Amino acid sequence: MGLLEFNKLPINTLVGADWQTFKAITAGRDIDPAYRGKYRLTKAVSRLLSTLVPIQEHRYRRLLADRPLEHAPVFILGHWRSGTTFVHNVLSCDKHFGYNTTYQTVFPHLMMFGQPFFKKTMSWLMPDKRPTDNMELAVDLPQEEEFALANMMPYTYYNFWFLPKYMHEYCDKYMLFEGIEPEALRVFEETFTKLIKISLWNTGGTQFLSKNPPHTGRVRELVKMFPDAKFIYLMRNPYTVFESTRSFFTNTIKPLKLEDISDAELESNILTIYAKLYRKYQADKGCIPAGNLIEVKFEDFEADALGKTEEIYRTLSLPGWEEARTAIEQYVGSKRGYKKNKYKYEPRTVELVEKHWGFALEDWGYSL
Repeated sequence: MGLLEFNKLPINTLVGADWQTFKAITAGRDIDPAYRGKYRLTKAVSRLLSTLVPIQEHRYRRLLADRPLEHAPVFILGHWRSGTTFVHNVLSCDKHFGYNTTYQTVFPHLMMFGQPFFKKTMSWLMPDKRPTDNMELAVDLPQEEEFALANMMPYTYYNFWFLPKYMHEYCDKYMLFEGIEPEALRVFEETFTKLIKISLWNTGGTQFLSKNPPHTGRVRELVKMFPDAKFIYLMRNPYTVFESTRSFFTNTIKPLKLEDISDAELESNILTIYAKLYRKYQADKGCIPAGNLIEVKFEDFEADALGKTEEIYRTLSLPGWEEARTAIEQYVGSKRGYKKNKYKYEPRTVELVEKHWGFALEDWGYSL
């Protein structure tokens, strides 16, 4: 158990942002009175740690900037709470994959300098389980990269965790890339490439394994950046996804936000943004070359994780299945009996999902 409880953190994850990014994200935004103390403390730590950023930048330019990627990335896509974390953890047992770690999400600028000290401090302070679903938390475990990107540039969807009143604006511009400025898109490409190279350097992998729900809205851009990238798209029962997302967002946003948002408004945003993300993916997946996409129902993966993982390797022509099989089998076996959250669908939940997400129920063949 870490020293600090997740929902009582005195700072938020912007402590790891470089100073220019912190200023750009918060410029012109109102910080609600209840969170000004958290904002000031986060700002002070960000400003202090930013003095170390040039050290990493120098080492990155010297060691990694000009090094080409050996393989195009593998992207695990799907709406939040669609099982992306479990699939990410399973595939990351394959040592040829590299990934963004939990430590890197908070301190992406302290990867090539000072990592032992800051990692030890973070490990001492952070809780050992996610409060929303009891999944294990540890500094070196695989983690989605959007939080890291939010500390490296101002052009990410996860700005909404801090400033939830602008959730739709961040969604449209920085997740769906609708109306995004060319310069912002250029910065995204350069920053994401940098994150991938540092992640591979840090984990010793040769192919980047991404688990990042916002990438579900960026398929066209990702194919442009990495023409031979592989994609795994996860589908899950929309009734479960709705209940789980509402719980996850409601609980996770509490220690991160710098302004208030009502539960009703957050729920409405979840319903709307799910539909936007679904339609964007459906519109753009056709640009993925044949043989580079597999779509999987999470319920099928959960029922036979080893068999479905082998199917993913075969379908996407990923190397190393036989070498990775034992480690993957051991991990899957260790998770048998894992206690998951259970959801009892109230009539209102059923009504909302069928009204707003009926297209997914029909397209994927889900029902109560």
